[in-house]
Amino acid sequence: MTLARERLRAALGRPGLVVAPFVYNGLQAMIARKSGFGAVYMTGFGTAAAHGMPDLGLLTMTEMVANARWICRAVDVPVICDADTGYGSPLNVIRTVEEFEDAGAAAFHIEDQVWPKRCGFFEGKEVIPRDEMVQKVHAACDGRSDSNLVIIARTDALQAEGWSGAEERVRSYFEAGADLIFVDGIRTITDLDEYCHRLSDLPRLYNGQLCSTHEIESRGFKIMIHTGTLAAAYRALRDAMSELRDQGRIRAAEDPSLFAELLDLLEVPEALERGSRYTG
Repeated sequence: MTLARERLRAALGRPGLVVAPFVYNGLQAMIARKSGFGAVYMTGFGTAAAHGMPDLGLLTMTEMVANARWICRAVDVPVICDADTGYGSPLNVIRTVEEFEDAGAAAFHIEDQVWPKRCGFFEGKEVIPRDEMVQKVHAACDGRSDSNLVIIARTDALQAEGWSGAEERVRSYFEAGADLIFVDGIRTITDLDEYCHRLSDLPRLYNGQLCSTHEIESRGFKIMIHTGTLAAAYRALRDAMSELRDQGRIRAAEDPSLFAELLDLLEVPEALERGSRYTG
C-alpha cells in the first residue's frame, strides 16, 4: 500500500498522464490492472450504484472506506478514491483521511459541495463557503500520516459560480496544501479548454471522456479518471441479460476460455495449491 502511494507520487512528478479507469469492485480493478493500467479510480457514483442507490450522498464514510479496502486488497496499483465531502467538519475530514489511508488508498478527493452531495454531473448542486473548504483542505493535509498520500481538492462551483468562482476556489485550495486540483462538471470542449487556459499553472485532474487520453495528456493534465468503463460495463451486462431473456442464452459467454481466464485472473489455481499444503 505504501509502495502504491510512492509510485503514484513519483508518477505525478514526471511528465505524462496517469489514466485511472472507473471501478467499483475488486474484480473490475483486477481487470484494469491486467489490461495494463497503472492506477484505478474508485468511483463514488459506481459504488453507490453497486449498492442499488443513486449518487446523492446516501452512502456513509464507513461504506465508502469498506469498498476502498476491498479494491486496495485486490490490486497493487495506486487506488484513487472518491471521499465525497469528507463527511462533515474539518474534524470529520481528519478521520476520513485516517480511514482511507488505513484502507490503502494512494489518493482521494474531497469536494466543496453541501452535504448531502450530488454526482458532479447532476443539476442543482450547492457549495459551501470557500473559506470553510479551505479549512477542510488544511485538515486533510494535517490528518495524513504518510506524506505520499495524494490529496485532491475538488470544486463543484462551476455550475453555481461560473469560471471565476471555480478558479478562485481551486487556487485557494491549492494554496492550502492540496496536491492536485479538480474542477468537476466539465461538459463541453469549450469548458475543457477554459479549464486548461485558466489553470495551466496548477496540477490538474480531469473527470470524463470528452477527448482521448492522448488529447488530455497534451492539455497538461496529470490524472484522468475515465468515466467510460462504468457505462460500458452497464451496457454489456444489460445486453447480456436481455439476450438471456429473449433468446434463452448468452452466446458471448459460451466460450469456455472466458471462465478459464476469469479463474486465472482470480488466481484460483494458486489458491488451491496453497490450500493443498494443509490437506491429507
